[in-house]
Amino acid sequence: MKFDHLQGSIVAMITPFHQDGSVNFEVLTQLLERQIAGGTDAILTLGTTGEYSTMSHEEDASVVAHTVKVVNGRVPVIVGSGSNCTATQIEKSIEYQNMGADALLLIAPYYNKANAEGMYRHFAETADRVSIPCILYNVPGRTGCSIPVSVVEKLAEHPNIAGIKEASGDMSYVMKIAHCAGPDFALYSGNDDITIPLMSVGGSGVISVYANVMPEMCHQIAADWLAGNHEKAVANQLKYLKLMNDLFLEVNPIPVKAAMNMIGLNVGPMRLPLCEMGEANAAVLRNSLKEAGLL
Repeated sequence: MKFDHLQGSIVAMITPFHQDGSVNFEVLTQLLERQIAGGTDAILTLGTTGEYSTMSHEEDASVVAHTVKVVNGRVPVIVGSGSNCTATQIEKSIEYQNMGADALLLIAPYYNKANAEGMYRHFAETADRVSIPCILYNVPGRTGCSIPVSVVEKLAEHPNIAGIKEASGDMSYVMKIAHCAGPDFALYSGNDDITIPLMSVGGSGVISVYANVMPEMCHQIAADWLAGNHEKAVANQLKYLKLMNDLFLEVNPIPVKAAMNMIGLNVGPMRLPLCEMGEANAAVLRNSLKEAGLL
């Protein structure tokens, strides 16, 4: 499917597992169909929420192949191909492009970090090697480094870099890069709790954890803002803000997978080093699901 300037709700898919830890492709199919039926505007697979960091390369590829097959061009499929090794990122990006991905999500080089020039080359050289759009992924809480504003500005001019998933939660940073947003460079919120604030400065939507739980509402919030129904969008953002926040009571994706299991979606466990939620946090999350009408 052609990737244009994508707007709206992009779900950051979880990866369902059997109790033995293997990928549950039957449930993955059900989840993908649920997202499409709920109006989700695009699917992101192999993001942070998808636990790609504990999956083998072969498992990653099998999840991509399955996702592309099930979605079958109905919405764009974005694949996380990032690595802290640029050569590996390029290799994976080419592979996923050849498997039918519509766009790629490229993470900042975690652990080894890099200076501004190295950061620029990490993204630009990957984008040079593929023909599908690339989205930058700024998540310093995970990577230990933020993509410098100057680097975002430079990369926004690259013909094959289509936007940024901004997941720092830092609205000051968002404001500094907001001027880059336009027809050729999209700004997506990577934090559900500030989707509307980010969209108010030119953002195109959200790459969402919350959408795993409430795909229709996540889509509606973004769609209302884009349609100019700002009061309604803000009201729903605030109405479900507690649930959005409680999906981060513990490190993602522990709470969202717990929530999905609570509402009967049977997505299975996490892989170590992630494990089940503590009882106190699970009780808080369960109450938020009840308040949202999901239990």
